[in-house]
Amino acid sequence: MPRSDQRLGVLYVTGSAIAWSTAGLFTRLLPLDAPTLLLWRGLFGALGLIGLLVLREGIGGLRGFARLGGPGWLCAAISGAGMLCFITALTRTSVAHVAVIYAVAPFLAAGLGWGLFGERPGRRALIAAAVALAGAVVMVGLSAEGGLLGDLLALGMTLVMALMMVVARARPGIPTLPAAALSALLSSLAVLPLASLALPPAGQLVTLAGFGLVNSALGLGLFLAGSARLPPVQTALIGALDAPLAPLWVWLAFAEAPGAATLIGGSIVMAAVVWHILSPAPDHA
Repeated sequence: MPRSDQRLGVLYVTGSAIAWSTAGLFTRLLPLDAPTLLLWRGLFGALGLIGLLVLREGIGGLRGFARLGGPGWLCAAISGAGMLCFITALTRTSVAHVAVIYAVAPFLAAGLGWGLFGERPGRRALIAAAVALAGAVVMVGLSAEGGLLGDLLALGMTLVMALMMVVARARPGIPTLPAAALSALLSSLAVLPLASLALPPAGQLVTLAGFGLVNSALGLGLFLAGSARLPPVQTALIGALDAPLAPLWVWLAFAEAPGAATLIGGSIVMAAVVWHILSPAPDHA
């Protein structure tokens, strides 16, 4: 793959990590149950993505939904399942546990990529992933706080997200915006029977719109576009930036200064990702 495509992939996945790192902030800002959060997040996310698609390509861009095919539907379904697990996990266990569990995604992605289509992970990427995982553990510790169900949901989210990285890499021709819009819509439909259908107050509705447009639309769109251009292990490694960025938004919104462990661990994660991206050495296994 051309070097320019790889650089673009790095930029896209970095942008998706920034967008997804706002999930904890939005979840905290909205006093709603998980199904209702997912319903509105998915609806606003799908509308935002469809609007962007029409803006970029005109009404004819909607034909991209007909070109999704089996891989596109699979990618959308996997992504939707991952988001269901992710948001629900944030309401059932600690953000700390979710962060540490998701930090194993590079290893799962590397294994799936190698096993399914022979893309052997590079040694440098695995070293950086191990350092990032260590940084995540330093950030949040290994306390027993949280809940078993939430931890299992976080593990499920990590597994399906790793699988989505592999599918997107194997089928780079999947129409990105239609697949992301379908994913957001599927996550909303899945929780429809459990969600409150009452219209939230205006202030909450604006926040929900921000949740959907930033966290869902922007995050999903950039992630699918970027993961088609990068090896799964690199996609997952850059996605680890979510962990150190999430406390930053809480600090900015609520003036809650992060503790020493968060600063040290977050710095380790950031250093590992930046080292891997900027290192000029060839990444051979």
